[in-house]
Amino acid sequence: MELILKQDVENLGFKDDVVTVKNGYGRNFLIPQGQAILATSSAKKVLAENLKQRAYKEKKIIDEAKAIATAISALELKITSKVGTGDKLFGSVNNIDVAEALQKEGQTIDKKYINVIGGNVKRLGKYNAIIRLHREVSVDLEFDVIAEA
Repeated sequence: MELILKQDVENLGFKDDVVTVKNGYGRNFLIPQGQAILATSSAKKVLAENLKQRAYKEKKIIDEAKAIATAISALELKITSKVGTGDKLFGSVNNIDVAEALQKEGQTIDKKYINVIGGNVKRLGKYNAIIRLHREVSVDLEFDVIAEA
C-alpha cells in the first residue's frame, strides 16, 4: 500500500514522503490517526506541485541543516556514566543521553532524530550515532562513553 505522509513518522519517513507499508498498518493506524493519505495518482500530482512550489524554501532549510551538521560533526562529545566492574555500565547510554549531551553543547536536537548505531550502549568506548536533521541531511556523530569520576 502506497501512502503519502502528512507528518513525520518515526522509523518510516518525513512529511510528504511517499512510502510503501503493509495494508493493515496503513489502513488501521496511519490513515485513521491522520498521519497519512492514500497515494493515488491525483494525490501524487498535487504533492509534486506542492513540492515544486516549496523547493526554494526547502533550499534555505537544507542550507541551515547543513550548517548545523558541520557544527555537530566538529563536536567531541563525551558522555559520562557510572561504571561497574571492568568497563560495563550501570544501565545504558541511548539516544536520550546523546540528545542531552548535545543540549549541553548548545545544539538542540530532538531525540527521535538520533539513532545510536547498535542500539543501547552498555560498555565504555567510542560509538557512533546518526542524526537526521532533514530528509536529505544526516550527520554521523562519534561520541565517547567515559567513566564518571
